[in-house]
This record gives sequence, C-alpha cells and structure tokens, in this order.
Amino acid sequence: MTQQTKAGWKLEQTYAELPEIFFSKMEPNPVASPDLVVLNEPLAKELGLDPEVLADEEDILAGNEVPEGSEPIAQAYAGHQFGQFTMLGDGRALLFGEQITPSGKRVDIQLKGSGRTKFSRGGDGRAALGPMLREYIISEAMHGLGIPTSRSLAVTITGETVRRERMLTGAVLTRVASSHLRVGTFEYAVRLTEAENVKALADYAITRHYSEAASADNPYLELLRGVMKNQASLIAKWQRVGFIHGVMNTDNMTISGESIDYGPCAFMNNYDPSTVFSSIDAQGRYAYGSQPHIGGWNLARFAESLVPLLHENQEEAISIAQQEMNQYGELYEAAWLNEMRNKLGLMNEEPGDKDLIVQLLNLMHKEEADFTNTFRKLTLGEVPINSDDFKNWSTEWNKRLERQDASTEEVQQLMKQHNPNVIPRNHRVEEAIEAAVERDDFSVMYRLLDVLKDPYAYSDEQTPYCNGPDPEAGTYRTFCGT
Repeated sequence: MTQQTKAGWKLEQTYAELPEIFFSKMEPNPVASPDLVVLNEPLAKELGLDPEVLADEEDILAGNEVPEGSEPIAQAYAGHQFGQFTMLGDGRALLFGEQITPSGKRVDIQLKGSGRTKFSRGGDGRAALGPMLREYIISEAMHGLGIPTSRSLAVTITGETVRRERMLTGAVLTRVASSHLRVGTFEYAVRLTEAENVKALADYAITRHYSEAASADNPYLELLRGVMKNQASLIAKWQRVGFIHGVMNTDNMTISGESIDYGPCAFMNNYDPSTVFSSIDAQGRYAYGSQPHIGGWNLARFAESLVPLLHENQEEAISIAQQEMNQYGELYEAAWLNEMRNKLGLMNEEPGDKDLIVQLLNLMHKEEADFTNTFRKLTLGEVPINSDDFKNWSTEWNKRLERQDASTEEVQQLMKQHNPNVIPRNHRVEEAIEAAVERDDFSVMYRLLDVLKDPYAYSDEQTPYCNGPDPEAGTYRTFCGT
C-alpha cells in the first residue's frame, strides 16, 4: 500500500485497537482519473493541513493512495431503518484514521464513495457527484449556523461513471467528524457480538467523547446521560432553523452529538410540523414535528444496548435505563425552549413563554408563513404576518419583552445571533448542484457557500438569497444520496 504525506497528515487509528469484529481492514479501491473539484481551505488549515499541497494530493482524496500513518478500515455497525433492524456497516466508506489537529483535537478522516467494502451488501460502493456536493453544501451551512455537524474537506471526481437511474459522474467526499461512532454501532455490538465487546466499545466512547464519565460511580450511566444531553440539544437546534434530516435511522445518529449523513435532508420553507421532503418517507416518520420524538426513540435503542453494563442484575439495569429515558422529554423541552426564547429575544424565563411560542407557531402554520423569514422580519422590527391575530400576539410579545431587564439593542442582538438571515434554501442548493453537475460550473456553488458562511451577518450580499422558492415551483422532493 502506498503511503505519502507532505500536506501535514498526523494520523492515528485508535478505532483499530478495538476487537476486530468492529471493523474490516481495507486496501484502497483505485479510480481511473481523480480530479479535485472542491477543497475546503479554511477547514484544511484547522486540521493542520497545507491547502496548496493537499490540492495536489488528488490520489489520496480519491482513495488511490493513503497518507502516512493511515490504517484504512471500514467500520461495522447495524441499525433501525424506519423502525426495522438490519445489518449495515460502511458499505462505501473508508476511514483513513484520526487526524490530530494543531489544537490537539482528534477527528476522523473518512472517504465516502470510495468503493466496495466487506459491508457493501451488493452495492458498488461508489457515489455520484450531485449527492456529494449536496453533503458538502449542507454540512458547511450547518457549521455556519452553529449546529454540531460532520464537515466536508473535499470533493474529488473519479473519472468514472456510476449507474443509478442513469449514468452519473462518480465522486468521493472527504468527510471530517468527531467520530463515526453511532447508536447503530452499539446496536451491532450488543446484538451481534459478545458482551465483552459491548464494554470495550463503551469504554472507547467514554475515552473518545465523555472522559468525565470515567470517574463516575457508574461510567456507563454517565455515558447514556451525556449522549442524551447532546442529542436533545442537537435536535433542538435543528428545530430552531427548520432543518429536516429526513432519515433519522439509528445508524445516522452519532454518539458525539453531531449531525451526520445529509441524504434526503432539506430546510422547511412555510412552517408546517408535518413537512416531509424525503421520497422514501411515505408515512412521515421523520417529519419536522416528529424529530424530537424520533430522537427519543433512537436514544431508547442506545439505552437498551447499554443495559448489560448498567447493573449486574438485568432487572435493575432495565429499571435504571427506563428511569433515565423518562428524563428525555423534559431534557429536550428545556433545550428547545432555550432555543426558541433566544429567537424571540427573551433573556429570562417566565412560565408563559411556551404558550407564547406555541401561539406564534400555530399562527405561522395557519397563515402558511415562511419559517425563516418570519423570525428574520421579527429580528429586523418588521411585520411578518398582516393579520389581527398577529397584532394581538405581537402585543403580548412586546409586553413580555418589557418585563425583562434588557434594551432594545440587546434584544435585537440576541435575536440576530439565533435567527439566520439566510439558510441553504432547497431551490438554491439544487441550482448550485445542477450548474456543477450539468455544466461543470462551480461558481454558483461557491457564491452560495460564501453567503452561507456567516448566516447571521445580515449583509446586503445575502438579501437575494433570503427569498423562498417560486410558489409555482411545486412540491420539492429529496432522495437518499447515492
């Protein structure tokens, strides 16, 4: 296996120290003619990589070669997909290892679309350019919005085509994440391996993400609490910006609390809790309004996987897990209320805040108001909805603001920090992808990324990107990235 580095790779592979049941060692799957089309230079620098040198390492970014220190593996995991358990694993992903950044942070470097692995289940292991650009755009937009997320370092076309409904340009995404440990990794461990492997995985997760749990009386209970807290916070942040993940299967839920896997995701335009974009979610399981509940459902699967570690007596262990899961609803609601108070400029807590927030959301639903622009206009002191009901609500909101010790300027500043001026509007994302894929024009994507870099800037350059789609555009549908 070829190894090379000049860009500044400092890779370790601690995941490979786990029992081999958790991974499969991999050789690279070469591609015909790699060509780097997008490189995230600011992220490269954060990782301690030289962007100029990295730009010439197309063979590494496409999986033809590996950097020094890399021990490529594909990770094993399972998961509940639309409520049904199935065996999965990295069918088209190669984990180079963990880059140690200049700040001392440890992050996974993974190639997505790099070819078949032991876990491919008959698939070709490749990816098309459009979905990889989509993940690049959305993950970087989420980062700009201040939402924990995996990130995208590069997209490299392969010089090969992939067969889907039609022949498409092949591509590889270089993804960066705190780790790729998933709820589904733990489900795999408890269902398909031995008990000691579950403990080894949990100990690894604690070391990697929740080191403070190691000294607790019950480290595995503290692990559960940490994951619950981070996931409740994450989903509350999704709700704050109208983000719909689209496929909240347990294999797409990280232990670290980062958003991952941007397949059929999209951002809501008009506020409607039942909004679904994914073409495969016919029953609306993963609708916007269902995301908090599904987060709890997924966490219950995680808690189940930890039962063997929570107490030596199974009945007692189950009781501990149930008691902890009973806290999720309050944990999530507290996180959501905090996010929504910030959106309305509320700097303290009052018992009636939830009713005030819900009344506005119900009004927005009734009037088919744009979610992002309603809060954007409130932030700017504009009237988002022209109705008597809104006037009445606005009166109550202003009374509430007057009861707190904060100036108008302080209120607006808080709102500006939590109400984005722009989001990656679905039609804008599609426009950028189409230009790149169909016309080899990446300028549309670069402009969009530049606008989304600081969505709270409220700059003149962002104004053209604030509008929703043409009302005549019809229903928007997304598809799992392949």
